[in-house]
Amino acid sequence: MTDSATSAEQQAAYSDDIYEDAANWHVNTGEEKIHPKQAAGKWRKLKWLTHSIWLILFIGPFLRWNGQQAILFDIPDRQFHIFGLTILPQDVWMLALVLLFFAMLLAAVTSIAGRVYCGFFCFQTAWTDLFMWLEDKIEGVPAKRRKLDAAPWSAEKVRKKALKYFLWVVISVLTGISFVSWFTDARQLWHDIFTGQASGTAYGIIALFTAGTLVLAGKLREQACFWLCPYARIQGVMYDKETILPTYDFHRGEPRGRLKKGKLVEGNGDCIDCKQCIAVCPTGIDIRMGQQEGCITCSLCLDACDAVMEKIGRPKGLIRYASMDEMEGKKPLPLFKRPRVIIYLTIITLAIAGIIYGVTHLGAIEVKVLHGRSPLFVQRSDGSIQNKYDVKILNKTVKDIPIKITVSGIDGLQLKGAEETLLAKKGKTGSYIMFVNVPSEKLESERTPIVFKAVNLDDPTQTSSYESMFFAPK
Repeated sequence: MTDSATSAEQQAAYSDDIYEDAANWHVNTGEEKIHPKQAAGKWRKLKWLTHSIWLILFIGPFLRWNGQQAILFDIPDRQFHIFGLTILPQDVWMLALVLLFFAMLLAAVTSIAGRVYCGFFCFQTAWTDLFMWLEDKIEGVPAKRRKLDAAPWSAEKVRKKALKYFLWVVISVLTGISFVSWFTDARQLWHDIFTGQASGTAYGIIALFTAGTLVLAGKLREQACFWLCPYARIQGVMYDKETILPTYDFHRGEPRGRLKKGKLVEGNGDCIDCKQCIAVCPTGIDIRMGQQEGCITCSLCLDACDAVMEKIGRPKGLIRYASMDEMEGKKPLPLFKRPRVIIYLTIITLAIAGIIYGVTHLGAIEVKVLHGRSPLFVQRSDGSIQNKYDVKILNKTVKDIPIKITVSGIDGLQLKGAEETLLAKKGKTGSYIMFVNVPSEKLESERTPIVFKAVNLDDPTQTSSYESMFFAPK
């Protein structure tokens, strides 16, 4: 028998083994609790770094700006205050653009590098990682945790479980309070909570967040990613053959086999079937079986495999970020040649442009003018023409401000109804009836543009203009 024939038979036999393993392998649907091993390496460090972005949840409400809470989503008064910028319901279109931006960003990143958000930025992943880290420190490594769970209740088991759940509850309560702090004065909220003066709504939301955090991060863990998260269900349509994902190099690793006398067996691949990639996986999948719904692209299997390869003197990267095309020996396409990515990036760019335009044109005051329709004009006894207008002034600041209204566009016009300074209430829209009179000899057409201008007398740099029309007889 030739070497090629022998190799073909070995490959066929190995393929049969792979299919048998795949048939016996199953997704954990919650019948057993996964106790992942705490991994160490560059990807683990990167995960802790990206998870730290959620510290903004706890410290954000305490940032101050001009003596006020820097970020406050004031639902009762329908105002969003962000570092001196006040966004009112009239500016909700910008919120739509922000949501569109993040949705397309998520789609673009997924198309390029898989579920990076799930693995590195998702709040469920961050809180679950923290909870499991505490569990590891209190109850020990996975083997000890399984043994403790199976052991009868004792003073030691009660002590460890009580300490773990106490810390979990503390984190969950802080999470709930921090969430509510974004919607009310944070300092006052903490005072009211511990003096029993907070509203029932605040206590209720804190209780819901506490329970939700405990259930999602402490109890469900990976099951939330499998069965509750809609993103896990739609990720498949965002992938293509150029998407880079944590991938097991089948060509290099197979046929797998354990070490003998500390050395690789001749003819075997680099995978020594140590199962460390499974041991560290928070969802309990075997990355060697190919891409699966449970993979959240956390990259912990890369750290685990690289550590093993280093110990046995083999090159790192048996499990690495790679695309299907790369595994098939094809040259990856540049990003600018991938239609899906181009579409995502185009929408992202347009959304950013819209947001920038909205923010730069979001003044402290806004004036709008409605022309009276019944009648369009009135001819006075002195021959002048009079038009009626409903002037609406929106104050987007956090204090009452004095406003002066002026009109320009026609020589000799007179504005009636704005002789005195107007007081615009904070966060409110005021409506004022005004009249514009123009001598008939100054009019050259039946429609003439005029411009209303509102000026904040406390800060003359804050102005808003609106162009309307002055109507006259033919």
